[in-house]
Amino acid sequence: MADRRAVLIPGQGYDTRGPLFAYGGEALRRIGFDVDEISWRPPADLDLDRAGAWVAEQVAPALAEPAHLLVGKSLGSFAAPFAADLGLPAVWLTPLLRRADVTEALARATAPFLLVGGTGDALWDGTQARRLSPHVLEVDGADHSLLVPGPLARSAEVLGMVCTAVEEFLGGAGTGG
Repeated sequence: MADRRAVLIPGQGYDTRGPLFAYGGEALRRIGFDVDEISWRPPADLDLDRAGAWVAEQVAPALAEPAHLLVGKSLGSFAAPFAADLGLPAVWLTPLLRRADVTEALARATAPFLLVGGTGDALWDGTQARRLSPHVLEVDGADHSLLVPGPLARSAEVLGMVCTAVEEFLGGAGTGG
């Protein structure tokens, strides 16, 4: 059993079985994390103005036990207040950087965090990302699932880039691992 625990927080239509979490979770296990996955089914009528409260209700029970890292995708970035309040390092995959409630929580975080997004994602803001953190992976042309146009092998390369960024982040500024 590892002495560090990571909590994976899904997106709205991207659960923890998706490739970013499958490979990212494996990267975490290889560097010594236990990985706990939150599973949810967001209400069909969930709007972004209510999403923060809904995500908080889903994430709070997973944080009843000590955690050492949060990894959230898209809708999961509404958990950024937990990272800020608990001083937890985090990895935010395609965070909702056009939402003030998300960016305000990121701005008050004291622990380092990695932001990962693509220039083809309308919810990503690379300028804002670089203002918020020195740890940014921005993928040219990647959409909200971090897929890129062209042969699928290019998207697999992006997946590798994300895993490498997570490994480098955690080996350095992330958790001192």
